[in-house]
Amino acid sequence: MTEKTAAPAAATDAWYGLRTKSKFEKVTAASLAHKGYVSYLPCFRRRHRWTDRVTEIESPLFPGYVFCRFDVTKRLPILTTPGVVSVVGIGKQPQAIPDEEIAAIETILKSDVFAEPWPYLREGERIRIEKGPLNGLEGIVVKKTRDEWRIVVSVTLLQRSVAAEIDRDWVRVIK
Repeated sequence: MTEKTAAPAAATDAWYGLRTKSKFEKVTAASLAHKGYVSYLPCFRRRHRWTDRVTEIESPLFPGYVFCRFDVTKRLPILTTPGVVSVVGIGKQPQAIPDEEIAAIETILKSDVFAEPWPYLREGERIRIEKGPLNGLEGIVVKKTRDEWRIVVSVTLLQRSVAAEIDRDWVRVIK
């Protein structure tokens, strides 16, 4: 599942990661939409075990983060939004997140393949999916078990990743 709120955004506005207070992702995304910004809160469904039952709940794919399109030179309204702690960057300089990384996350979540948060990976073979619902997607391949393969797509600036199940036959190694 994904929560994406759309409002008019300039074509020049880039995606930025916003660090939020703990458990404030949905509030922050809704507040940004109310202010007229395009925000993106990618979510996934997971099983949660209570003492007396097991239920499925929707959780943020990147806990503590919301993505937003805005003009970085006019970030004060973003920083005063309830739940926003900071704009992700290097030092005090905000850094844009490439459109391709946001698009890759959207592709995975729209494809209905199982996806879950995954540790950030720097090493491993880069692959391109050539078949199936994730056709054209690039990422890092990892082997979970003997017969389970996953593609890991990363948001470099956040050092966070998402993994999705893939069929090994869909993959071509990128050199």
